[in-house]
Parts: sequence; C-alpha cells; structure tokens
Amino acid sequence: MGKAIISVQLSADASIGPSIGWYEPNGEHETAAEDELNLADAMLLGRKTYEALAPIWMSSTGRFADRVNSLPKYVAATSLAEPLDWNATLIKGDLVEQVRQFKTRHDGNLLTYGCGEFAFALVQHGLVDEVQFWVHPVVWNEQARPFHGLGRIRMNLKDCTVFRNGVVRHTYEPVSVDT
Repeated sequence: MGKAIISVQLSADASIGPSIGWYEPNGEHETAAEDELNLADAMLLGRKTYEALAPIWMSSTGRFADRVNSLPKYVAATSLAEPLDWNATLIKGDLVEQVRQFKTRHDGNLLTYGCGEFAFALVQHGLVDEVQFWVHPVVWNEQARPFHGLGRIRMNLKDCTVFRNGVVRHTYEPVSVDT
C-alpha cells in the first residue's frame, strides 16, 4: 500500500498562486521531484487543481510530462461531469471511503499537487501520510497560500533536504487538525 502525499511548490513567502513565474526549472530538485513522481501510482486532485494543471500538462511533452500524463487521476468535484480529460475520473460517493480504497488498491503512492480545500479535507480525515513543501529561494508575494483560511494543521518534521540551488524540501507528517 502506498502513501498519500501532498506535494507543494512554493516561494519563500509561501506563495502558491496560479502565477508561478518564480519557479526555476532545471535544478537538482527536479530530479528529486521526478523520483517522487516515479513512486506514484495515481494522483488525487481537487477541481481547481485539476482545471489549472490539465491544460498545461496535456500540452507538455518530455519524460516528466509523459509520466504525469500517464498516471490515473482521481478528481474530487461536484461541478464537473464525466468524461474528463487527462486520464481522469471523478471520485464518486463518500470521499473518505473512496480515498481509503484507492490507498489499498494502489501499491505506489497517491500524489496530490495542490494545497487548498481538497488537500485540507484529506488531511482533516487522516488520509494524508506526508505533506511536502518544496520552498524556493524567492519572494513572490501572491496571496494564495497553502491551506489558507481553512484551519490549523499540526505536523511533525520527518525530513528536510537542502538542494544546491537553495530549494529546500520539508517533509512533514500531519498529526492533528484544528478548524
């Protein structure tokens, strides 16, 4: 059984907004992110993340894009209807039960890119094994922040990796949620 992992790229001031012009490609952090992606069997996405990422990745090519595009994606949304593009399926029925079933069905990890309402719900229901914050050495000053306005999450630090280009990956285990 794999782990459910929330993986979030953010600036040093915690900007995760849609305009990630701050992101610097081609660093060793991308090799680590590709390693993480290769351990995944599927992706869990909320509607907003799905709608933001699908057009970008569907038009992208290369090894990383090919891997992202080939993974099955489970999308939590009440305002979308199937069929979905991008190898995606709507999560039907009880979210908590469905995600538990996905975790037992897949040997590899379930990867979530995005850190809003859907990701918070996963943490709130004890479904997330790790939260990874990939902090980039730039201040961007957008208002979108991880879990912004949704509640407080207590976490234990499991690991911290510093890459030569200044990106730092903090890996946490969620332990409690206050709403």
